[in-house]
Amino acid sequence: MRSLTLTDWLFISTVLAIWVLLFYHVILTFAGYRRFVASFSEEENSPGISLESYPTVSVLVPAHNEEQVIGRTVEALARLEYPKDRIEIIVVNDSSTDGTGNVLAEKQKVYPFLKIVTINPPLGAKGKSNALNQGFLASSGEYIVIYDADNTPERRAVRRLVERIVNDPELGAVVGKFRTRNKNANILTRFVNIETLNFQWTVQAGRCSLFGLTTITGTNFLIRRSILEKIEGWNIKALTEDTELTVRLYDEGYYITWVPDSVTWEQEPEKWRIWIKQRTRWARGNLGVINYYIRNIFKLRNKRIAGDIIYFFFTYGIFFFSILVSDAIFLLGLLGRSNLTLTGPFTIIWFMAYAMFIFESFISVNFESGEGTFLNLLLICLMYFTYCQLWLFVVVKATISAISDRISGTNARWYKTERSGG
Repeated sequence: MRSLTLTDWLFISTVLAIWVLLFYHVILTFAGYRRFVASFSEEENSPGISLESYPTVSVLVPAHNEEQVIGRTVEALARLEYPKDRIEIIVVNDSSTDGTGNVLAEKQKVYPFLKIVTINPPLGAKGKSNALNQGFLASSGEYIVIYDADNTPERRAVRRLVERIVNDPELGAVVGKFRTRNKNANILTRFVNIETLNFQWTVQAGRCSLFGLTTITGTNFLIRRSILEKIEGWNIKALTEDTELTVRLYDEGYYITWVPDSVTWEQEPEKWRIWIKQRTRWARGNLGVINYYIRNIFKLRNKRIAGDIIYFFFTYGIFFFSILVSDAIFLLGLLGRSNLTLTGPFTIIWFMAYAMFIFESFISVNFESGEGTFLNLLLICLMYFTYCQLWLFVVVKATISAISDRISGTNARWYKTERSGG
């Protein structure tokens, strides 16, 4: 029996790693379907409390150079179906150099209840976490709700979040759903729309159904004031403050759940340049959180969140490495430079993986009314070779940036996504 080469072993390892994650996501997809069915049950849709007993809520919106979108966001927040004497809306104008301040001043004339907190350097311009902390200091609600400056929540979005959490003291935060408002702008926004639906109905709904795990997203989530006071707010060093907050909240002994009937609509990047900057920040922030907590994995008191850290470490580490290695072996093979000696139905294996990707992605988009279209099926087929492969570039870029800053001693800067005026 001939011995296997190093390339053979690398190929076997990468194929196994890729298929492990594929199977796991298929399991999550079916768990997401179970969560989808449960969302129509009477228990999920019935309010937890009567209208008269609603608690006080503070809605925080961090805004840095958001002239293009902040007006529409304020108008959507003003239309929220929530007792007006029980809700305060606070926009944090974080060192904006455009017309954000002027837009807010005009909106305040129309909506006198709008509270504007303006912060300038050196207190301001330190990223979203810092802006949220400043807004939190100016708030008074028993619960804190976060929306990004480009969001237009549906009228009942906050009510649904409150109704889910108020009678469960072990529930520390609840996360609503976000949808792509400008999905028809171009092919990029169509890709992003599919990606966000896949993430929410597979990763969010699936993990919530199987393990009781939900990741806080950067918008449309509610958290108890008492918890923020206990953990001293958001970590200003975290580029992905939502992921980092998720880990700390679970480790404090609380849990988080996903509420799909609380919906907000957000504007996604319409230019590839902006998308790459945004996703590089996300990747770098997530890599930072993973790196910190994987080194302190045994210090985490909550074993479920420790398992989730391992899952994300597998995704950003082992799976990422496996994709790079398998692509390299494939390219070297085309050039006749690979010493892969294994033989087998590798083309069939690849087509099976491709089919599984299409299968799980198309199932997840079908959970949303009107999204299970033939066009989206074609886009999913195309995404595998284009949009998804850019994830490799983004992670490599984020890794190089992190290493460079580590060597030079430079602190990472928080990049705010540029908006379009559409």
